[in-house]
Amino acid sequence: MRKEKRFSGRLRIFRTPTLISELVILLLFLGFCSFKSRLFLVDDPTQKSNSLAGTFKLKQIHRHGVGSYYKFHQKLDVTDDFAEEAGILFRSEELKLLSENPDETFWSKNTEFQTTNPFSYEFPLKYQHMSMKRMENRHPDFVEAYINNDIEREEHWIDEDVLVPDVSDRNTVILMALMSSNAYVRLPEKHNWRNISDGDDNWKDVTSPHFGWDGNGLRGHVFVNEVDKIAVISIKGTSATGLPGSEDDETTASDKINDNLLFSCCCARVSYLWTTVCPCYVKSKTCDESCLERELRRKDRYYSIAMDIYRSVVEDYPDYSIWLTGHSLGGALASLVGRTYGSPVLTYETPGDALAARRLHLPHPPGLPNYLEGIWHIGHTADPIYMGTCNGASSACSIAGYAMETACHTGKVCVYDVVKDKGWRVNLLNHKIHTVIDEILTKYDDVPTCGEPSSCIDCYNWKYWPDEDGDHDSTTSRIVTTTSVATSTTRTTVSSTCIGRNWLGFCTEYGPVLPTGSA
Repeated sequence: MRKEKRFSGRLRIFRTPTLISELVILLLFLGFCSFKSRLFLVDDPTQKSNSLAGTFKLKQIHRHGVGSYYKFHQKLDVTDDFAEEAGILFRSEELKLLSENPDETFWSKNTEFQTTNPFSYEFPLKYQHMSMKRMENRHPDFVEAYINNDIEREEHWIDEDVLVPDVSDRNTVILMALMSSNAYVRLPEKHNWRNISDGDDNWKDVTSPHFGWDGNGLRGHVFVNEVDKIAVISIKGTSATGLPGSEDDETTASDKINDNLLFSCCCARVSYLWTTVCPCYVKSKTCDESCLERELRRKDRYYSIAMDIYRSVVEDYPDYSIWLTGHSLGGALASLVGRTYGSPVLTYETPGDALAARRLHLPHPPGLPNYLEGIWHIGHTADPIYMGTCNGASSACSIAGYAMETACHTGKVCVYDVVKDKGWRVNLLNHKIHTVIDEILTKYDDVPTCGEPSSCIDCYNWKYWPDEDGDHDSTTSRIVTTTSVATSTTRTTVSSTCIGRNWLGFCTEYGPVLPTGSA
């Protein structure tokens, strides 16, 4: 009997810590489920969808120079007179397009969303609540200093209940795609643009072929809901007559440089036939990581310029929530800026943006998975740019001089499987925003469930050297610049960079290199 009692006592002692451990694990699991449910609230199909009291109307258009014009930033307030004049131009351009190709449109062929004037169109969006972990101080001055110092501290982050686009609502997804498409629409050449550049009051030639929508530059359209105090920034995507699936415009040269910088493994160094867009290539499959980071942050590159547009909108609408959207390159920039400032983002057919986000050292809540950031990427399986398959020597992207080598996305992905559902073939023409709107978004009754991107590694076969000084120990390093190719053991000073290429990828036009962080 004594032995049995002793054994039973030992068993009870043994079970006690086990029960405590199980209880702790259960509490942690329930806590995680509660935390996860709050973060996934926006994707919950049972969550009530809410209509905003007001509608969104185009209120501002920003255009920002690049290259040697990177300090130039202008803004146009969209008045009724301007909207009417722009509508007349839109109808004229639309009739011309339809006479040449009846299947094409600058807006949408769907009768539910058709309009004769996209500049006066009102967008009724729906929203949901989402608990987002973002920086408590999101003023552009603080955030930029935070990025430059590359610090991550838990006390800088707070949980907030945020209004975000309802990505489960079909009409909201379609209407924000139309906002993205609006940024491509041609504007009247002369109007009351206001110069908001610092210290450049002498800049008067607003129709210069080297600036803005009619030259090299970045454009952003701002849609405002004054009732609910929400502003949506739509950033223009890639314009490239030589790249099927992109929209026609005159910003091809600067778009190509930034595409190749953001979405290639190393400055668009695909082969010895290609001229790089930055001086960071070292030798075969080896790249200077620090150099790449400096190039991405240069003041004349699109990321810094998109942040400048965001700053201007925040100054004009200080008490408003800011959402971002865009197509292709514009969507990637919207994603990067949204992650920088903790703003909700909904993009369309965006190339893999995770590599650029990592290289830019964007703010990110410590320990939070990337797919819980309030960023959603809409796309479909027949778009090789969105799927990350538009690469290789024989691909249409490479033939056109674009090194689209990334596939990994930040945030969540919402994928229409048109290859399985409709029997589509993968084709770069399926990348066009109007194809996405008229042939996919309006044809499906429901939006696909958004989820965590599949496991993905970009540029796995490349080596990156974190060389802060730009010098390397190897005596056989091949330093490639846009003006020469030389074998050297000393640091090479680059005075110019390529700003234009032919379809083979050879550089045909050079421009000056601006110092990193110059102002």
